[in-house]
Amino acid sequence: MLKRLLLSAAVLLPWPVLAGPADWKREWPKTDFSQSLITDWQQIRSGGVPKDGIPALDRPQFLEAGKDRRLKPREPVITLEIEGAAPRAYPLRYLTWHEIVNDEVAGVPVAVTYCPLCNSAVTFDRRTKAGVLSFGVTGKLRYSDMVMYDRETQSWWQQALGTGIVGEMSGQRLASLPSWVESWEEFTARNPDGLVMAQPGYNRSYGRNPYRGYDTSDWPFLYDGAPPPHGLSPLDRVVRVGSRAWPLTRLAREGEIREAGLMLSWRAGQASALDSRTLAGGRDIGSVRVRDQAGLDVPHDVMFAFAFHAFWPDGNWMLK
Repeated sequence: MLKRLLLSAAVLLPWPVLAGPADWKREWPKTDFSQSLITDWQQIRSGGVPKDGIPALDRPQFLEAGKDRRLKPREPVITLEIEGAAPRAYPLRYLTWHEIVNDEVAGVPVAVTYCPLCNSAVTFDRRTKAGVLSFGVTGKLRYSDMVMYDRETQSWWQQALGTGIVGEMSGQRLASLPSWVESWEEFTARNPDGLVMAQPGYNRSYGRNPYRGYDTSDWPFLYDGAPPPHGLSPLDRVVRVGSRAWPLTRLAREGEIREAGLMLSWRAGQASALDSRTLAGGRDIGSVRVRDQAGLDVPHDVMFAFAFHAFWPDGNWMLK
């Protein structure tokens, strides 16, 4: 089932699954493989596409939210609200096919990222000690999570962590910015004068889900790590804040949780982007917001349990 749906997405090509720096050097001549956080190169596997086979987007166009005629009410969008700029919505109908958007909002260079295989949606500040970076997709996976690269140093970055893992930028961390995934209806109700990213000029079946049935699969694609503990299924969603993870089922049941100096809230109305044939037709998984005690939005991620366990093996599971 999973192989068939990935084939339909054109993301499974005749490409070597296991390789190492000696093989990659031909494709990545400017990447310094002598600098790395990776101790076992077999952790990095080909996702089936070459460098930039999934094209990141740069300087996207936007239109007024009220003028969009493509998005359906329950479709998921990544919302980014930065003071000094109109709120922006980045629809997953586009991010599913492009995974990274390099943008600038109120003078802040940002990378809006989404890894469908981990359901990880994180927004980063692109400013670093080495200057402002722009990001693309390597075509590689580590623990089924997208490995990004920066075009300036050709270093590789782990999307879920925002950490450089190979090359000159190894060990560097990108700052995460508050953003969240919610339904298009929620975004427009709160931000009638907001902006939405316009459809990119690529030949893609935007709105169709190339990962149909993925979030009810038994096991993640090309994941060779351990399953999550506490009886959680690998593709159960969790709300990650730092190194803590709250099961989404618990939050949905309680509606609101106040713990660890945070307030987590859930409301129904958002379609899963990884369920049915279309993103708009996915089952309702609800939307999450995370705020601190002052009511300010906090960077977080609603990701799969296997990915949290892989990247935060000593993390805290907030089960009750």
